[in-house]
Amino acid sequence: MTLPKYTELTQLNKIDEIEKEIFVLTKNLFDLRIKRSTNQQIKSHIFTHTKRRISQLKYKQSFLVKLEK
Repeated sequence: MTLPKYTELTQLNKIDEIEKEIFVLTKNLFDLRIKRSTNQQIKSHIFTHTKRRISQLKYKQSFLVKLEK
């Protein structure tokens, strides 16, 4: 599985959409941490992918906020 690319975020152009996506991903990350702490079977690369996607979304969000000003 490849890492998520920033170019895949072209369809997200509204801050509200980005915030919803960030919320869903942070919830997913929390669930992954719960699974890891309870010794359930998880794929460790999903942590990296989720964190990377969240950081990409936050960057795009900050970029869009600057454009609105």
